[in-house]
Amino acid sequence: MKNKILANLALLITALIWGLSFVAQREGMEHVGPFTFNMVRSFLGGLSLLPVIAWVKYSKPDKRTKRMKRFQHMNLARAGIGCGISLFLAMSVQQYCMQYVTAGKAGFISALYVVFVPLVAVLQGEKLSKKVTISVCFAVFGLYLLCYKPGGGFNIYDIFLLLGSFFYGLQILIVNYYSERINAIKACCVQFFVVGILSIPLMLLLENPTVASIIACRVSIFVAGVLTCGVAYTLQIYGQKYTQPTVASLIFCLESVFAVIGGTLILGETMIPKEIIGCVFMITAVILSNIQTSRE
Repeated sequence: MKNKILANLALLITALIWGLSFVAQREGMEHVGPFTFNMVRSFLGGLSLLPVIAWVKYSKPDKRTKRMKRFQHMNLARAGIGCGISLFLAMSVQQYCMQYVTAGKAGFISALYVVFVPLVAVLQGEKLSKKVTISVCFAVFGLYLLCYKPGGGFNIYDIFLLLGSFFYGLQILIVNYYSERINAIKACCVQFFVVGILSIPLMLLLENPTVASIIACRVSIFVAGVLTCGVAYTLQIYGQKYTQPTVASLIFCLESVFAVIGGTLILGETMIPKEIIGCVFMITAVILSNIQTSRE
């Protein structure tokens, strides 16, 4: 019981940090390009975890056999690379779109990853339940109200954000699969170094980063790197180890609420009534898709 309470608290803190990170990401785009921002924040997040890994390693004797170490290292590599690739795709799409959409809207569209999780499960052979079908309809209608502009159609960046949320769903599924077999902090460290490495070629090809521009958005990068990467994703892996995926998804859906609150209080963003109603439909879809019924 104690582990479950601590796990749920860890996931709540994760959702809070993720939600407020949209504000940092939005502000960071005023100084550097998206791939530069992701490269620096990812390496910073990975580096921030190295002292923690060293402290854990030397704080207690290692009683593992060579065979056990080899098995755990293989799982760590698979989990870190798999999560890293999924996270790189999600973060790249999301960060690029943050140049053109508000933090609140980005937060709500990105929250649809918890609807994609059961949809991906269907592709793996599971049957689509009625509640998931209804939740998808709610999500699509909410997305329509949030993003559609009369006479202008959908913003292409809204669609890109939706694609990014799909890759976030994949990352969550990979975490769920490996959560019992890996060290959470080490896996987090590996995945962020993978994201940082994959971001370098695109940064060099598409952007012109300078030390001065990176220093200019140091606060945003610190929040997005140390807190969002180093702290939040570690809490995510720890929390999912002791919490059911459905409960975790319900807690994660609060990320979008925190994004709107942060965008309103810090950036002065606003939403028209139609967009607010759209958000209500989307958050309803998120919750409905993850409610456990007596038949499940």
